[in-house]
Amino acid sequence: MKKTLLVVVTISVAAFAYANAASDSSALVTQQCKISAEAVSTLKGLQYGNTSIRKDVASLIDRHLKTQENRESAHKKLSLMVDDKSTDASVLEVKYCS
Repeated sequence: MKKTLLVVVTISVAAFAYANAASDSSALVTQQCKISAEAVSTLKGLQYGNTSIRKDVASLIDRHLKTQENRESAHKKLSLMVDDKSTDASVLEVKYCS
């Protein structure tokens, strides 16, 4: 439960920091990828189902990224993260956020 709350707080803080941007900066896209990796890792650890992870993290991506191209790219990376066998956030970040 604490990990879930930590993920929600982390995502909320990052979203607030970038909420006033007119478009997605590369820093925002990178930050969103790292947040997605952390969320996927945490939810896998809590044994959420893949469909639930995709749905929950995808809604965060849609809320925080403004351009369609960046959303689509983030959704593709999310799908790869969910399908990846790794549950370690740092491994997911290295594979999909660099």
